[in-house]
Amino acid sequence: QVQLVESGGGLVQPGGSLRLSCAASGIVFSIYRMGWYRQAPGKQRELVALITSGRTTNYADSVKGRFSISRDNAKNTVYLQMNSLKPEDTAVYYCNGDRVVGGNTMKYWGQGTQVTVSS
Repeated sequence: QVQLVESGGGLVQPGGSLRLSCAASGIVFSIYRMGWYRQAPGKQRELVALITSGRTTNYADSVKGRFSISRDNAKNTVYLQMNSLKPEDTAVYYCNGDRVVGGNTMKYWGQGTQVTVSS
């Protein structure tokens, strides 16, 4: 069974840092594009960062220069290093993995981890 499990969320002061982890099982991790999304209260889920199987990365403009996505295929884990955190980064952060199968995109989601940036 496919499972994505996020960890590393919590409460941090503005300007602080957190490192989120997402451990995947039940998939051939190395061939999946992995991503982080977030959803703030009353808002739509939005893309934060993506990393392909070839380690090409994309970031939302709001986090460029502050966040960094990486992956360790040996550990089946994708990370999101978050620096210079702002209150507007407060959200539930979700791990995502996808790949194209038979012309369709298969997507998997974790349950999310809460990140709260507040003094």
